[in-house]
Parts: sequence; structure tokens; C-alpha cells
Amino acid sequence: MNKILIIILFFFCSNVGAKDSLAVAKKEKIVFTEKDIVVDSAFVALKPFAKNFKTKYTDKEFIYEFKTPEKNAWDRFKEWLANFFKNIFSFTDSKSAANFVNILLRTIAILIVVAVIYMIVKAIMNKEGQWIFGKNSDRKIINYDEIEKNLHLVDFEKLIQKSLESGENRLTIRYYYLWLLKKMSEKQLIEWDVEKTNSDYLYEIKDEAQKEDFAYLSYLYNNIWYGEFELDEATFTKAKNAFEKSIKKINNG
Repeated sequence: MNKILIIILFFFCSNVGAKDSLAVAKKEKIVFTEKDIVVDSAFVALKPFAKNFKTKYTDKEFIYEFKTPEKNAWDRFKEWLANFFKNIFSFTDSKSAANFVNILLRTIAILIVVAVIYMIVKAIMNKEGQWIFGKNSDRKIINYDEIEKNLHLVDFEKLIQKSLESGENRLTIRYYYLWLLKKMSEKQLIEWDVEKTNSDYLYEIKDEAQKEDFAYLSYLYNNIWYGEFELDEATFTKAKNAFEKSIKKINNG
């Protein structure tokens, strides 16, 4: 009997407590309407951006997105070359192979530049008729190779006139000697070849008088052109007259 009363009393108290809680919750609920919203009526002044303001932020510190540059044909070629050398020389990594390729290409570029400069200088020197000819020619600057290679196209009279005007007596005798060979070749007294020597030409000459004459002129030429002595005016005039006489004789022959 006592147990039943206790159970009834517990349910009664629980009911009363629940009703009180609901009453309190209903009492504390607050409902807001549109009228309760506070509107900000303060004036806000707009501040515009300065013109070209973006130019202040072009440094790399302001770049937040980095795009990998696209590889062009040259980059792809260097990459292929690096892989090629990497396989041949067994580089430890791709970076070492790429460094080797860069050094190689720079070296090749320098060699090309040097070769181009050399060719330009040589062309200028040839154009001006200047070329260093060696032993004891007073280091006269002449286009030696081109004259011999194009012997039959050279106007020796003009060359001799220029060398006489400039006082280059040794060079004048050189021109007379080549002019003599040209005339002898035209008259088929010798067969011209840039590799032949005076002895070769002397052997080809059949006429004894012409052979003796050529031997003497060759002697004058060798001593004047390659000689160690100072060429005086008397010796030069004697040699000049001898060459002119022989050339005139061949022309009339």
C-alpha cells in the first residue's frame, strides 16, 4: 500500500514540474518584428582608387600565382640534347646534363663568333689587296694567294703602276715575275701550275735562249724578293728593265 502511494506521488510531482517548465519557456520566448530592426543611417563617404594604382603592386612580392612558362622549340631542343648526353655520359641527374649542354652551346657560339670575325677581317683585307706575305719582303701586305690562283685574270700593268707610285720596289719585281709567267703560259712556253717551282718551269722551256733568259730573271727575282739586303735604286732599275725586255720579247714572239 505504501509503495503504491509513493509511485502516485512521484508521477504527480513529475507532472507539476513539467508544466512549470513549459510555462517558463513560453514566458521567456521573445518575438521580434521588422519594426525592431535598427537601420544605420550614418553617411559613408566613398573613397575612389588612385589612377594607375596597380603599378605599385607589380613586384614579384605581389604575385601570388606562378605559371610555368611554356617551352618553345629551343627549350625542347636543349632538353632533348640534355637527355641525349645524359644517356651517353651517364650524368647523375638531369640538372647536370642541362648544365653541360648550356656550357657546350655557349662554347660553340663563341667559336662561331670568332670564325665570323676572322672571315670578315680576311674579306676586308682581301678586298683592299692586303695580305701578309712572309720572309723578308719588308713585310709587304699583298694579296699573294689570290693573284697566283687567278694569274690569267690579273692586270699586272695596273698593279705595277700602283706599287711604283707607293715606292714598293720589291713588290714591283714580284709583280714583274708573275707577269712573266703569265706571258710564258699564254705563249705555251710553260704549263702554269701554282705548285711548280722555277726549276720546273726552266725544265719545260725548249728554246735555249729563252731558258737562259728565264734562269737569269729567276735569279734576280729570288735575290730581290727573298734577299736580306737593302734594294738600291740601281739594282731595282736593272732588274725592272730586264723583266720588261723579256716580256716584250715574248709578246712579239
